[in-house]
Amino acid sequence: MADILIMVIVMAAIILIWVMLYDSNRFVVREHKISDKRIKKTARAVVLADLHNKRYGRENEKLLEAIRQQKPDFILVAGDLITAKPGKSLKPAIEILKELVKIYPVYYANGNHEYRLKLYPKTYGNMAQEYGQALEELGIDPLVNSHAVLAEYGLAIYGAEIDKKLYRRFRIPQMSEDYLSSILGQAPKDMYTILLAHNPDYFPQYAAWGADLVLSGHVHGGVARVPLLGKGVISPGLRLFPKYDGGIFHEGESTMVLSRGLGMHTIYIRLFNPAELWIVELEPEIEISCCLHARCEK
Repeated sequence: MADILIMVIVMAAIILIWVMLYDSNRFVVREHKISDKRIKKTARAVVLADLHNKRYGRENEKLLEAIRQQKPDFILVAGDLITAKPGKSLKPAIEILKELVKIYPVYYANGNHEYRLKLYPKTYGNMAQEYGQALEELGIDPLVNSHAVLAEYGLAIYGAEIDKKLYRRFRIPQMSEDYLSSILGQAPKDMYTILLAHNPDYFPQYAAWGADLVLSGHVHGGVARVPLLGKGVISPGLRLFPKYDGGIFHEGESTMVLSRGLGMHTIYIRLFNPAELWIVELEPEIEISCCLHARCEK
C-alpha cells in the first residue's frame, strides 16, 4: 500500500512539474468584444501587459506573429514590459516595440516596474533614462497621467500612473475619491473612455471616475490557479486569492479586461495559468428600432 501511495505522489509531482514548465512557456489568445453608441468606427486592439522581458522564440517571433495574425488597428500597453532589477536588460521590450511601431500605433501606459526605475535612480542607475530615450526614438510617448484622443474611432485613451503607496503589500491602501480626477482630469462623456491602469485593485475607483473600459495586469493571474475553481492563488501584494486575478469584471457600466500577463518576475513559474495575449474589439452599437404596435405602418 505504501509503495502505491509513493508512486501516486511521484506521478502527481511529475504531472505538476510538466504543467508548470508547459504553462510557463506558452501563451493563449483571448478576445473580448464591446459595443457602444459612442464608438464611431470598429477598432481591433491588442493588449500587452507584464511581458517582463519574456521572449517567445529567439526574437519574440512567436508573439509578434500572433499579434500580426490578429490584424489590430493599434496596440495598448498596460504596463510592465520590462523588469525593474539593477543591471537587467531592457533589450527584449525595446526589440518587440521596435517591430510593433513599424506597423501599428502604440499607446503605452507605465506599470509599477517602469515607475520604479524613475523613483529610485540610486538603485537602478540610468535605466529610466535609457528606456525613456529608447521609447522616444521609437516615437512612443508614454501616457503618464495623460491621454490620447482617437477622434475617428470616438475613443479617448488614458494612462494612469498611480503613486507607489497604492502598491502596498498585504493590504489594499485606500484611494481618495478625488485622486483619479486630480491626476487625470475628468473623463469625457461624449467619447468611449479606455483607461490603461496597471493595478486592478482599484477597479471600483476607475469605474467611478468614468472609465468605460479598464485594461489592467499586474497580478499575473495569481501565479498558480486552482483547477476547477479557477482562482488565482497569490497577488504581487502577497494577498491570497485576490478578488481581481484575471479575466472580465464588471462594475456598474464599466468593464475591466484583466490580463494574466505575458511574462514573470520574482516567482518564475506558472501553474494552470498560461500567459495571455488579449484582443479587444470595439464596435459601434447598432440601434435596432422595432415597432411591435399592431397599427405600425410598414
